[in-house]
Amino acid sequence: MAIKNFIHEDFLLQNSFASRLYHDYAKDLPIIDYHNHLSPEKIAEDYRFDNISEVWLHGDHYKWRAMRTLGIDEKYITGNASDSEKFMKWGETVPYTVRNPLYHWTHLELKRYFNIDVLLDQNNAEEIYNTCSQNLQSPDYSTMGLLEKMKVEVVCTTDDPLDTLEYHKKASNNDLLKLLPAFRPDKAYAVENTTVFLEYLGKLEEVVSASIHTYTDLLDALESRIDYFHENGCRLADHGLDYLPYYKSETFNVSKIFSSLKTGESLNSDEVAYFKSEVLKFLSKCYHEKGWVQQFHLGALRNNNQRMLQQLGPDTGFDSIGDFSQASSLGNFLNYLDSTDQLAKTIIYNLNPADNEVIAAMIGNFNDGSVKGKIQFGSAWWFLDQKDGMEKQLNTLSNIGLLSCFIGMLTDSRSFLSFPRHEYFRRVLCNLIGKDVANGELPEDEKWLGKIVSDICYHNAKAYFPF
Repeated sequence: MAIKNFIHEDFLLQNSFASRLYHDYAKDLPIIDYHNHLSPEKIAEDYRFDNISEVWLHGDHYKWRAMRTLGIDEKYITGNASDSEKFMKWGETVPYTVRNPLYHWTHLELKRYFNIDVLLDQNNAEEIYNTCSQNLQSPDYSTMGLLEKMKVEVVCTTDDPLDTLEYHKKASNNDLLKLLPAFRPDKAYAVENTTVFLEYLGKLEEVVSASIHTYTDLLDALESRIDYFHENGCRLADHGLDYLPYYKSETFNVSKIFSSLKTGESLNSDEVAYFKSEVLKFLSKCYHEKGWVQQFHLGALRNNNQRMLQQLGPDTGFDSIGDFSQASSLGNFLNYLDSTDQLAKTIIYNLNPADNEVIAAMIGNFNDGSVKGKIQFGSAWWFLDQKDGMEKQLNTLSNIGLLSCFIGMLTDSRSFLSFPRHEYFRRVLCNLIGKDVANGELPEDEKWLGKIVSDICYHNAKAYFPF
């Protein structure tokens, strides 16, 4: 017999106070999704997906990892099996994901988008595939329809400096949704592989219609792209890094390093880190001048499985948590910018839970009273954006900083069905505070705690970002 109503009204809410906080102060707030990897083209074109696999399984390395762990052949994951066959295999996988966040997300998304409240398994997978795929043919299930269902107000995509932003321009007159770019210049300082870097440099030259012969030319080209992004609504930058490198200026000669790159020479590890540090210093000053928010995603150890990297490419589910040293270089980098009052609003996302306290303590050093929550300990992300990871991030921030100033959740996702993660976060937050009230650790002041919840879920982000 199918088990119904797993995702019920008080899912994850363990007492009445938590329930009131969620339903009266969090549930109906709009969503500002200030970091994700959605396709701006699909949003601007109001794309309709052919079937549930296309929107749910294509590109979702969370699901891919689970399926591989269960022993499912790659044919049914990234291979040439049909979309229906892939979904059948996902249906077979779901019952085995118990206690993994995928179990919650899967059923929450089925409920919120398709009003399906049975538990997905191999026996009902075909019926659910057909029902969802049929719904996706309706105009209500286009990309804009899916975003409207979740009350999404702002979507900030992740965009390379080379991007023309044509789809952001196309969507600029949309009254229902702000589709904004976010500047992600990782490839502009990825000098570990000289050949790949030079190929990127050639593309950058084409976009800016200028030769890049010197290090100064590179900075000029990046600044011109920042100007272009700003003109087209961009107010955020983002960077994916092992750690945030810092060296004192003139430790090496950055112009000579760039000249070496131009002649095809490989750099040693110190030269690579120094080059990144210098470019990031320059970019961060540009962001401050523009009034942007800068984001740093720290701690991922990427592309661990070289055999699968060669077979499938990057971002296919073979990354993990790294154990890099963070505190010293992060503190020095932020201090360098702050010393000349050129430190922009900054969000630091941490992937290694062992560093939670490090990050939470660090942000307090540079909250200078000029802006509420100027430096943020970003939401739990990637391997940590599940109940336990969210609670640890929220508890650490509460213990060392001010939870009340937190700007809340984001999806960091490639899927248009991922927005119930905001609901998931809101339920976790309300339950955490509800338990404190039940334990006598917080006063039973519903109005005040409700305000704190509403601020974290929406209003703090609304005030923080200069959209």
